[in-house]
Amino acid sequence: MSSATLASAQVANIQVTTVWSQVARSLCIRHNARMPSKDDHESLQRLIETLYRDNGRVLRLDFIVRAELTDMTEDVLDIVNLLPPGNYTRARLCDQLNSAITAHGWGRSLGTVE
Repeated sequence: MSSATLASAQVANIQVTTVWSQVARSLCIRHNARMPSKDDHESLQRLIETLYRDNGRVLRLDFIVRAELTDMTEDVLDIVNLLPPGNYTRARLCDQLNSAITAHGWGRSLGTVE
């Protein structure tokens, strides 16, 4: 192998390593995003209270749009977006949200909704 080929391979290896380092760093930052807080729980609970005040059932799309309008954090919106399509009673919506919260390991920090 010529020295030019070897130098070119080393440069390519450094570029690949740099790209993977950037990917790993961004994944780590996303993974270590702040845990949902009590404020997040209160915002989510208030949203549920508001939506079900006058309605027996709420469409998933309505819930998502209202969550986005209330400036929920990105992590909480991720939970909300996990809802399957449907028309939800309050109990069913809370069960779905609580399942997603538990699956993310946020039961202790975010709590469950009622």
